Amino acid sequence: MNARAFELPIPELTAWRAGNTGVPGVWRFDSAAAGPEVLITAIVHGNELCGAWALHDLLTAGVRPQRGALTLALCNLAAFDTFDAARPDASRCVEHDLNRVWGEALHGPGASVEHLRARQLAPFVERADWLLDLHSMHDPGPPLLLTGVLPRNIELARTLGAPEHVVADAGHAEGCRMRDHGRFGAADAGAHALLIECGWHGALASRAVARDISVRFLRASGSVDPPNLPWPAMPSPPAQRVLEVTHAIAARSLDTRFAEPWRNMQCIARAGTVLGWREGQPFVTPYDDCTLVMPSLRQLRAGVTVVRLARRA
Repeated sequence: MNARAFELPIPELTAWRAGNTGVPGVWRFDSAAAGPEVLITAIVHGNELCGAWALHDLLTAGVRPQRGALTLALCNLAAFDTFDAARPDASRCVEHDLNRVWGEALHGPGASVEHLRARQLAPFVERADWLLDLHSMHDPGPPLLLTGVLPRNIELARTLGAPEHVVADAGHAEGCRMRDHGRFGAADAGAHALLIECGWHGALASRAVARDISVRFLRASGSVDPPNLPWPAMPSPPAQRVLEVTHAIAARSLDTRFAEPWRNMQCIARAGTVLGWREGQPFVTPYDDCTLVMPSLRQLRAGVTVVRLARRA
């Protein structure tokens, strides 16, 4: 359990809850000029406040697209409303992970708060040409830009120039993410989608990362001209490091444990190193210089990914 004090304050979203689309929390601005449909989403998980801050600040600044349309969506307001800094994990969702109910599950029998909310959001997700999904992490670690496996999104990550760590991954066995839904996961479509883990949930720095990646994304999409961006980007890292996820280790039951308290982005030198056990069976590093991406047992249940294993691309 992370014992660090939760430093990031709760953003005041009262002015932005109604939206202007008929869907609570969803704001859409149309330039009336040809251009992309750009969507930035936040609080897909109710305890991930950094993205809510970024959208709050974009809305407060009155950002508007010069081309195409811009939609800003505060996604899981129901979970956000339960947030308590003393128990931040408890407000991740109400009934179901909102970032596992896309793809085929979107129109399946699920009737949780999150399934119903995803169906409200789906028209905005499915019309978008560019998606940036703002998240944060259970445990401390550097920001990670998750691209999926399609080359166009890896190239977009390089165009943005930040953060330092880029992770090409195929998602989760537990369910489809928003960033992999529909055209975003299709090899022959032109839609772009990125998901950023801005840092630990409670770190003030995670808010700065969310704000930074938002203006970089708006600039790269061509939606907002640089002179009209509401704040400057932070300095870029000297270089980016692209990692390819080769294995996603999912829990089979609650009988899952790590051999050590592994750290995010920790590199394990030797193949065959025991990382932990699932129902008494060990799982190990499959190759030398294996990087551990977001190892965590904080949300342990059957089917949840507990660590992803990656190598330099």
